[in-house]
Amino acid sequence: MLTARNDKPIIIAGPCMAESYDLLVQVAQSLVELQARHGFTLIFKASFDKANRSSASSARGPGLEKFLQWVVDLKKNFPLQVITDVHETAQVEAVAAVCDALQIPAFLCRQTDLVLKAAASGRIVNIKKGQFMSPWAMQLLAASIKARVATANCLLTERGTSFGYGRLLVDMSALQIMAGSGLPIIYDVTHSVQCPPADTHRATSRGNRYLAPALARAAAASGYTSGFFMEVHPDPTRAHSDADLQLSLSQATQLVPQLLQLWRTTRDMAAVDAAFSN
Repeated sequence: MLTARNDKPIIIAGPCMAESYDLLVQVAQSLVELQARHGFTLIFKASFDKANRSSASSARGPGLEKFLQWVVDLKKNFPLQVITDVHETAQVEAVAAVCDALQIPAFLCRQTDLVLKAAASGRIVNIKKGQFMSPWAMQLLAASIKARVATANCLLTERGTSFGYGRLLVDMSALQIMAGSGLPIIYDVTHSVQCPPADTHRATSRGNRYLAPALARAAAASGYTSGFFMEVHPDPTRAHSDADLQLSLSQATQLVPQLLQLWRTTRDMAAVDAAFSN
């Protein structure tokens, strides 16, 4: 079971959408090599269906059946744990049979039946904090899961909070507050700089990728993260989704060692901070 005190940081990484099997292989190979050099717990991520799309014309992915076959083939070639989003309770059993972890998308974190069924699957479950959720509400969600599914192995991921129209802001204090749940806290490096569509002239989300490194370093230095989530693509400008957010393979290769160094330096800061609560 993953805990908030794991000796190795967790990095959930991979392309936003499973655009093709060849793409999964390329990114997986790069991330496995990065893991071998730097010693972290890698969970490879890709989505089979981008079900929360701003425009009906946007690409959504290969679908569940094809994706799960890709995962089977991928795991034959790489020593990978794999995570993907689930959007409906009917998807949980099939995904849990093949993947090592299930992810609850941010917009669905209040879907109680979905969250509880995923938590009861026996797999790791990464719950993305809704842009509309307070960190205290995520504490309540964690408590509800623990009360109903004693065997749950969950992570909570901070991915920014809606601020007016078309902007997400990251409140670093949310990391500490959510850590009060006792669950491992993951910081979402790429979605936290997303700019959702704010008017009728834009059909897709945009983002400020250049802000990602500084925010990620701040999260790592907080002492309250157990790991990081980042979407990675060989050529983000040509990605079928989140083209403005995803990191290139070279950018991820540069950023990950910085985050790991900060994580290792500050992981015991929570004990120091306890003195300020008196």
